[in-house]
Amino acid sequence: MANSADNQINQYALKVDVKRSNKAENNPAAVAALFNFLPSSTTNQIVKHNYYTLSYSEKYEQAEWVAYELKKSYLKNNSFKRPFFIEDPKVITGSADWRNYKKSGYDKGHLCPAGDMEFVIDAYNDTFFTSNISPQLHEFNSGVWNRLEQKVRYWATKYDGVYIITGGVLESSLKTIGKEKVSVPEYFYKVLLDNTEGNFKMIAFLVSNSESNKPLYSFVVSVDRIEKMTGIDFFPKLNDKIENRLEKSSDYKNWSFN
Repeated sequence: MANSADNQINQYALKVDVKRSNKAENNPAAVAALFNFLPSSTTNQIVKHNYYTLSYSEKYEQAEWVAYELKKSYLKNNSFKRPFFIEDPKVITGSADWRNYKKSGYDKGHLCPAGDMEFVIDAYNDTFFTSNISPQLHEFNSGVWNRLEQKVRYWATKYDGVYIITGGVLESSLKTIGKEKVSVPEYFYKVLLDNTEGNFKMIAFLVSNSESNKPLYSFVVSVDRIEKMTGIDFFPKLNDKIENRLEKSSDYKNWSFN
């Protein structure tokens, strides 16, 4: 399984437009990194869909991370009809049934939001695999988490695309729901990487699975902190010097919160 996962990592290339690739062509580190933004997998079960990739954790019955690029051109409002949630046919161990969430008190919270994938019906429908959801309190899902998703769309427009890694912090002793014992994360994270003109910048958020009216910048943490909590190496193929500099910082001054 590990070899299969490694092959999928090596074969996976995040699509970038020609304009951005040309801007970075004189920066070898940038060119290499454009195609290597997948995190490490602690589960050795990496699943690639057309517009997002995930690492599924059978132990916790959800993805430990979902990674994708959100381009400016993806942000369209097509008002597609919401499909039913279905199990992910690409998850070898079987993703959790949606019925685990029924009457649980938790929303089926998207990790890769359906709203980020409205540019084509197939991309939109793929976000309704149960491998792409995690139990979220409704007040969290429709509140602070929704605000953060909207801010990410703002940045995707402003910076002409960002790379996103998101998931719940999975650990032993979490509360579970349903017959398959789907774990309920106490915290969710979102890590963003921008590569405008080959100049990398990074920002990470760690948000409690609860209602909050705090400003989004109050949830900014270093990527290093999330890596310690999750055991995930978020950018293992990024140039070490760039990676170390960006991941230890919790400075958000390079990101517009207006």
